[in-house]
Amino acid sequence: MKITIMGSGYVGLVTGACFAELGHDVLCIDNHLEKIALLRAGQVPIYEPGLEALLHANVAEGRLAFSTEIAEGVQFGDILFICVGTPSLPDGSLDLSAMEKVIKEIAGAMRSYKLIVEKSTVPVRTAESMEVLARKHLSQSHVEFDLASNPEFLAEGSAIQDFMQPDRVVLGVNSERAASLLVQLYAPLNAPMLITDINSAELIKHASNAFLAMKISFANALATICERTGADIGKVTRGMGLDKRIGSQFLKAGLGYGGSCFPKDLSGFIHIVEEHGYDFSLLKAVQNINLQQRQHFIRKIQTALGELAHKHLAILGLSFKPQTDDIREAPSLFIIEELLATGATLSVYDPVAMPKVKALLGERVTYAEDVYQACEQADAAIFVTEWSEFRYLNLPRLKQLLKQSVIIDGRNIFDPGKLQTLGFYYDSVGRAAVQP
Repeated sequence: MKITIMGSGYVGLVTGACFAELGHDVLCIDNHLEKIALLRAGQVPIYEPGLEALLHANVAEGRLAFSTEIAEGVQFGDILFICVGTPSLPDGSLDLSAMEKVIKEIAGAMRSYKLIVEKSTVPVRTAESMEVLARKHLSQSHVEFDLASNPEFLAEGSAIQDFMQPDRVVLGVNSERAASLLVQLYAPLNAPMLITDINSAELIKHASNAFLAMKISFANALATICERTGADIGKVTRGMGLDKRIGSQFLKAGLGYGGSCFPKDLSGFIHIVEEHGYDFSLLKAVQNINLQQRQHFIRKIQTALGELAHKHLAILGLSFKPQTDDIREAPSLFIIEELLATGATLSVYDPVAMPKVKALLGERVTYAEDVYQACEQADAAIFVTEWSEFRYLNLPRLKQLLKQSVIIDGRNIFDPGKLQTLGFYYDSVGRAAVQP
């Protein structure tokens, strides 16, 4: 098949590259001229393991190309996937202006049947309004089209695997023609398919992310209880996770959720249900717990060091999670701002997210080349993202570099007993702090 991807951001690039890998001809469209120029030059504007190699291979095979022209994409593709951004507005609702703009341009350029597929995360019933908008802007009233919803479930850091080996493929359709095309498209994945109405498909994405965010916040609230009672959050959540009805995934205490999906989708879902007359107080509590967890972590640093003015702190890990350079809603940004407000000076390090942080923060912090440089004469090493390389640090060397032997661990990377034996003051999440 010929596939057009409208929007070459994170979801669009991964989706386009993976469809090309399955043997389809794919054209990725974006209105950012610099981004398309980079892609045509063989450079990838985002960090995602395996994506660069996949893009290069399929461009070389002639199955993947890039353009800035929506009309070209409409004429090229049999199926048009909309992968544009739907960012949060100040009231928590989702900004659908980019999708509306694309729908209008698609409708104006259609000359024959097209299947238009929502891949972006949108409020339930969005397809209904998009269909009305499309029909209003058709240049030729006789042209037929279908709208469908095919929500993405790609986790940053494992997106290619998530696409190629999905738990499920959700297809929201309102015609047999649309269902047939999408089933044929996804058949090579040999994955479970749920074919449903469009409204249900749109709601599935928001409901799934809200539930996972709730699970994370539950673990974090439980971590505070563990700290107050002398229990160990790792042991408690392991015991819970062995129950097949609960499971262990997303039941890990830390600094809360971040990134481009959970914060936006949770706010959007709360706004959506309020528009339909329901106060989803449970999800509001999830949001509050997520914020409280970060504030609680700041208090841990203050407990360890006292007055933070003029203290030098090493912030280790900046992306919202490992294996990505995404810093959207990253806990590190909240923590950095709070610490700077106390008068502390900061040196920061992350394996891949440094350029994005520097573009955001400028010279307000010092950028280190590695963990050890960040920790030179620092009063504490503060671990914010659980990059695997942090697990294999030379801890005796780290101790020698630090001004004070203090580690505050927001991701429970290290064993408290080992850190105590090495002579560190060590505090983590949901476990008792240890002293040398």
